[in-house]
Amino acid sequence: MATMKENAPMTAEQRKVIFASSLGTVFEWYDFYLYGSLAPIIAKQFFSGLDPQSAFIFALLAFAAGFIVRPFGAIFFGRLGDMIGRKYTFLVTILIMGLSTFIVGLLPSYAAIGATAPIMLIVLRMLQGLALGGEYGGAATYVAEHAPHGKRGFYTSWIQTTATVGLMLSLLVILGVRTVMGDAAFGDWGWRIPFLVSVILLGVSVWIRLSLNESPAFQKMKSEGKTSKAPLSESFGQGKNLKIVVLALLGLTAGQAVVWYTGQFYALFFLTQALKVDSTTANLMIAASLIVGTPFFIVFGALSDKIGRKPIIMAGCLLAVVTYFPVFGALTKAANPALYEAQAKSKVVVSADPAECSFQFNPTGTAKFTSSCDIAKQVLAGASVSYDNVASAPGTPASIKIGETVIAGYSAKGISADEAKKKDAEFKKAVADTLKADGYPTSADPARMDKFMMVVILTYLVILVTMVYGPIAAMLVELFPTRIRYTSMSLPYHIGNGWFGGLLPTTAFAIVAQTGNMYNGLWYPIIVAGMTLVIGTIFIKETKDVDIYAKD
Repeated sequence: MATMKENAPMTAEQRKVIFASSLGTVFEWYDFYLYGSLAPIIAKQFFSGLDPQSAFIFALLAFAAGFIVRPFGAIFFGRLGDMIGRKYTFLVTILIMGLSTFIVGLLPSYAAIGATAPIMLIVLRMLQGLALGGEYGGAATYVAEHAPHGKRGFYTSWIQTTATVGLMLSLLVILGVRTVMGDAAFGDWGWRIPFLVSVILLGVSVWIRLSLNESPAFQKMKSEGKTSKAPLSESFGQGKNLKIVVLALLGLTAGQAVVWYTGQFYALFFLTQALKVDSTTANLMIAASLIVGTPFFIVFGALSDKIGRKPIIMAGCLLAVVTYFPVFGALTKAANPALYEAQAKSKVVVSADPAECSFQFNPTGTAKFTSSCDIAKQVLAGASVSYDNVASAPGTPASIKIGETVIAGYSAKGISADEAKKKDAEFKKAVADTLKADGYPTSADPARMDKFMMVVILTYLVILVTMVYGPIAAMLVELFPTRIRYTSMSLPYHIGNGWFGGLLPTTAFAIVAQTGNMYNGLWYPIIVAGMTLVIGTIFIKETKDVDIYAKD
């Protein structure tokens, strides 16, 4: 009987379940990722009181706020889903998500209402995070409980495509509106349109979700009176289940999350911030790679039904650890060859007394960097120039070496405002002129870009994403019994993706800001993916042949 079920073609009801669950989830991801896709504009609109570098990092923090609260949404909505059902729980999440997104399009900017604007933005972003915390677990559980044994990886892999398709949809909508309006109008007010049109997607999502039936596994469990009365206690208060939750987090979802965010969002930010590629070109390159790479979610999901979930996920983590540094180096060469050549020919080195160097992050905009070290690093950061650090003798003024040219720094301590302004202008001009003379570009030249190779490299990063993400839903579902499945799988997934993954862009760029080296942000995903590779390989058991109803 099991074999017949495994080999049976997909029924019309199963196709409807997958389509409806996936489409609704695509719209939620679209809403969620608008923030990331518009981070540079969000920085200018809502954090204009800060210096540009801090404003961008703070915009990423606003983006990350949604990720931070996702585990709390997982706990709240996971508990609700295990007690009242899958269908109505993730119907509520789409309503919260859609309305929070729509309201962002109506928010006044920092220039209009001051600090109230970013506060309201962050509150709405947190509501989105709570909603998404309940959405994914519900959709994955719902589809998995409709899937026949032996095809669970294939069925749930359709849900896995939704995050990428939602990101791609956000990029394409932004690109379309920007193209029609022009960059100036889009940056001024047109950026609101992608948020406002989300209300249409909300209407479609609600209609679709209302047409679905409840999960048959939940219906059966409810009719038998076996639903959990305390899913939180059962999930996290019992040592046996808690151990699985922790292992699922450290040995699966943490590594999966950092590979996901590196391959998509960090790659996008790296193109625009470090490699100085214009946003339209960067979005087109990312969108092209997503179009080519997205089918591999289905490929690896189906493959996991045959060879197992674990080897595919671990292979993705291993490839990330081994290849990230050379791959991002190759991306630099393809996207901005002038920058690549200049870095190879004329390295930039800051020599300074370490005691004079502050942490290069100014979230409030009130910190005054007056030491020669801080001034030198601020000037290079403002020009998006990657540099190495060399410690000099105590009390020695900082200097910047570009190729063979050494530019002496200055300290603004104890000098008048006029003198400081004069020295600042002279120092910045000397640095800018030397950088130009040594071939450092102010922006990536579209005529010199190897766009084919850019798409190839970005597609490779997306394929790594599909390896770790395609099988993960099926594996998480298979780890836990039906009565607490929604709650138990949601928490490790959203801690992994909300904290380890969601904080990646912010953490990586803070590392870059502090060290000066534009590649050093990659150490964060490499270390986390390496941890998951070790823990997952040793402690996580294969689940593809597990009967998900055996413990009901």
